[in-house]
Amino acid sequence: MRALQITDLIGPDGVAVMNDVAEPTDDGRSVIIDTAFAGVSFPDLLQTRGMYQIRPEPPFTPGVEAAGVVRSAPAGSGFSPGDRVAVWGTACHAEVIAAHPNQCFIIPEELSLAEGASLVLNYQTAVFCMVDRGGLRAGESVLVMGAAGGVGTSAIQVANGTGASMVIGLVSTPEKAEIATAAGATHTVLVHDGWKDEVLALTDGRGVDMTYDPVGGDRFLDGVRALARFGRLVVVGFAAGDIPTIKVNRLLLRNVSIVGAAWGEAIAADPSLAVDIHERLLTMIRSGAVRPPIGQVVPFAEAPDAFRLLDDRQATAKVLIEF
Repeated sequence: MRALQITDLIGPDGVAVMNDVAEPTDDGRSVIIDTAFAGVSFPDLLQTRGMYQIRPEPPFTPGVEAAGVVRSAPAGSGFSPGDRVAVWGTACHAEVIAAHPNQCFIIPEELSLAEGASLVLNYQTAVFCMVDRGGLRAGESVLVMGAAGGVGTSAIQVANGTGASMVIGLVSTPEKAEIATAAGATHTVLVHDGWKDEVLALTDGRGVDMTYDPVGGDRFLDGVRALARFGRLVVVGFAAGDIPTIKVNRLLLRNVSIVGAAWGEAIAADPSLAVDIHERLLTMIRSGAVRPPIGQVVPFAEAPDAFRLLDDRQATAKVLIEF
C-alpha cells in the first residue's frame, strides 16, 4: 500500500513517500479503513524531529487522524463496511488504517470526508480544553491565539457552539484575519506591540473570560493580562516553540487561573471520553456552529510539502493529504 515513512529525524526532509508498505493485518478486533484524507498536525511535525512524546525509531508511518470508508469491522463494534468514519490513532498517513473501534467515529451526513479528516484531533481538543477543563459557559468571551490554523479555527467554532458572546481571534497577518473571520470570529486582532490593549478595548476594558493558547512563547503573558477578573487561560500547546513561565503572584492579585489541558492524556486514561465529546460535537455540527474549514489539500505524491507548510508557518485552517 501507499504510506508515508519518517526515515530520518531531520524534519520534513526526512518524510518519504512509499508505494510498497505492508498493509496492516486484520486481527479480528480492529476496524479496517480505506483512507480518503489524512490530517497533518503539529504533533506530526514534531515527530519528524523526534520531539513528540511518542518517539518511534525510524522508519515509521506518522499520522494521528484521518477519514475514510470502513472495509471491515468486528461484530458488535457498531461499524459496518461502507461506513464513513473519522479515525485517530497512529500510522494514519497510510492508504489502509487498522484502528480500535473506540478510535473511530461516524462522520455525519452534514460533513464531507475531507471535513471528517479535520474533525477529531482539533475539535475534540477544543471541546475538552475549553469546556471540560476551562469551564467555558454560554455568554462568556474568548480570545483565541493562533486563530487561523486548524487548532485556532476549531476553537473559534466550538466557542460559538458553546454560546460564547464574543470570540476574538489573534492572528499575524490580514490574510489570516480573513480565515479567522470566515471560521466565525467576532473580531480579529493582529499581533503587534499593543495587541493586548486592543483586546481590552473590544471588551470595554473588562478583558476576556478565557484565553485559548496553543501557541505559548512571548504572547503568553499578554494572554494572561488580557483576562477579565476570574478569567482563565487554557494552556493547549507550544506551537511557538518556547514554553513560557509566569510569576504566580499575577494569578493571585488578579484572581485569574491558568489551566493545563491535554486531550490525549485524558482519553488515554478514559477512552469513553472521546465518544462523549463526539456526541457533543454532533450537536454543534447539526446546529451549523461546527463545519471544519479546509486549508491546503496536498496530493499523496507531494505529501512532504504538507509538513513543510506547518514548518514554515504557512498552514491555514486544516492541512490534508489526499489519497
